[in-house]
Amino acid sequence: DDAPGTSLPRQEDNAEEESNSPKIQLAMWDFGQCDAKRCTGRKLSRFGLLKELRVTNGFGGVVLSPVGTHCVSKEDHPIVQRKGLAVVDCSWARLDDVPFVKLRCGAPRLLPWLVAANPVNYGRPCQLSCVEALSAALIICGEEETGELLLAKFKWGHSFLSLNR
Repeated sequence: DDAPGTSLPRQEDNAEEESNSPKIQLAMWDFGQCDAKRCTGRKLSRFGLLKELRVTNGFGGVVLSPVGTHCVSKEDHPIVQRKGLAVVDCSWARLDDVPFVKLRCGAPRLLPWLVAANPVNYGRPCQLSCVEALSAALIICGEEETGELLLAKFKWGHSFLSLNR
């Protein structure tokens, strides 16, 4: 009975709610180097899609970081499923100010050559925002649905997929 005042939620509503939250644990170390209003990582955090980490927090999953020695690949999928995916949020212009050696990462990884679609670095290769980096890694690992869910939170998100298909 769908009468007004029914206190039990519909089955479809629950299914829709579950599909709007990522199935993968996502996290971010934020070094506060970028414009807070344009920060895609902080926006994802406000939506409850990722957890913010402190420098003292370790992360056992795959971490997208310039100190990685291997590119993220399909072989990382089991780690991402079990332990999650994290990103280091910092300015490309201030990488030397980031204490990468203090970040305890389970599996530091690089991303392949990709072109940014975000308004700050549009068209620039390898200068991705947090959401672009996370989405790219998720899609590479086989988690397309979650990667697209993150990009859908941004007006320009579909452009990232188009530029890098």
